[in-house]
Amino acid sequence: MAECPLPDDGADTVLLGHGSGGRMSARLIGEVFLPALGNPILDRLGDSAVFDAGGLRLAFTTDAFVVHPLRFPGGDLGSLAVHGTINDLAVAGARPLVLSAAFILEEGYPLAELRGLVASMRAAARDAEVHVVAADTKVVERGKGDGVYVTTSGIGIVPRGVELGPECIRPGDAVLVSGPLGDHGIAVLSAREGIAFDTDVVSDSAALHHLVGALLTSGAAVRCLRDPTRGGVATVANELARAAGVAMRLDETAVPVRPGVRAACEMLGLDPLYVACEGRLLAVVAGADAERALAALRAHPLGAGAARIGDVDAADDGPPVRLRTPFGSLRALDVLPGAQLPRIC
Repeated sequence: MAECPLPDDGADTVLLGHGSGGRMSARLIGEVFLPALGNPILDRLGDSAVFDAGGLRLAFTTDAFVVHPLRFPGGDLGSLAVHGTINDLAVAGARPLVLSAAFILEEGYPLAELRGLVASMRAAARDAEVHVVAADTKVVERGKGDGVYVTTSGIGIVPRGVELGPECIRPGDAVLVSGPLGDHGIAVLSAREGIAFDTDVVSDSAALHHLVGALLTSGAAVRCLRDPTRGGVATVANELARAAGVAMRLDETAVPVRPGVRAACEMLGLDPLYVACEGRLLAVVAGADAERALAALRAHPLGAGAARIGDVDAADDGPPVRLRTPFGSLRALDVLPGAQLPRIC
């Protein structure tokens, strides 16, 4: 599996692996940010912060987007920034209300290209029925940036009675994904490296709040939702299993992966379970409600390829996440140590 080289534990500079969403990212957060900024809301490390304000339950999230290249099959920086922020709200159970956007521009970047990215952001927000209501722009000297970086924030309302989080996960629950894995990461890599595959690979980037709404109103007992971006499903499963104090057992043969993505991963030495998605969700639901949840997901266009990929067990002395291979053996599925594909979102 291709990754950035891992530094020594004593490394004293920031490395690309610190942005992987995996073990190095967790170490950076735990050693630098949480000691200085930690509080009961931030310490949960959810995709969004959920809190009460004036009688409402609000979700708030912020995210930075440094994808390279800025355009890729199925999307670009503008649409990705909207989708990624909405999805962080959606997996908290929130209905997104408004977004903000801050643009870091490099001197010399063509205005025509910038207009195209902003138009894409506008179209994505319009399609998702949200507005960008605040914005900021800064410019850095030529050679001090990489064209355009975008930071977006979003606010949403969480309906009363919606309680999602790793603390809700129980042994006997089912682990679901809403569709095939790895489309986004491989689409970005193909554009970055100029690699052509036998079949077109297109990013799955999409806003998931309507899909989440369908799942939450299906009657299924939904325990927890996450969007598997950096680090992929394997890293998210590890984070949830550790936070919940349970074990997860995933079935490799049940994991949906498109043939083109699978072929690309085999050629490049990548594991689809670690490749980023930007329009998929991982859901943990009560085992008895798995079929009801799958039916709700599959009834929506963005969940047509939903599948049950594993189950939750009581914690034991083994790894928190294990993968059953096609040969029937179990292997540990650990957190991504380095960065398989840096600059993916």
